[in-house]
Amino acid sequence: MRLVTPGDSAPASVNKYLLPHETQVITVRRHPAVLMVPVGLVLGGLIVAGVLSQIAAADAGGVISWIWWGWLLLLAWFVWRVAEWSVDYFVITNQRMLLTTGLITRNVAMMPLAKVTDMSFKRSIAGRMLGYGEFVLESAGQDQALSTVAYLPYPEQLYLEVCEMIFPNKNATADD
Repeated sequence: MRLVTPGDSAPASVNKYLLPHETQVITVRRHPAVLMVPVGLVLGGLIVAGVLSQIAAADAGGVISWIWWGWLLLLAWFVWRVAEWSVDYFVITNQRMLLTTGLITRNVAMMPLAKVTDMSFKRSIAGRMLGYGEFVLESAGQDQALSTVAYLPYPEQLYLEVCEMIFPNKNATADD
């Protein structure tokens, strides 16, 4: 988790969506575990391409080039997924939560902190082993632009920070 200090700013891809009077509190990128399936597919595709190349080597050389072109397409898809992951951020300001996604088509989902009525997080077994979780947000409205945020790093710490912002301690004094 990256807590934003007062002099610091979010990445330029996120900063343009912040209001002038907002103060950033937390800015995190999704956990790299979001790339587990693409990595598995690329590695599995490499193994399959290698095996098929050995099988097809005796028959025809043209088939081998098609096999490797197919794997290169899979590799290009993987590079695209990594590039998308690198620009996706979950930002919490003093007034709202934002989830920015997308490389070419930019999507910005937002929920005001004052509208959050319930918040929980889930952690699968893989999430507990690798250190990620999913936030589930609920508000009074019917259709929410931001209802779940998957693959968040440090979910317990992030959950406590957000709960402290949503439900501040009303009994705190200036000395606390």
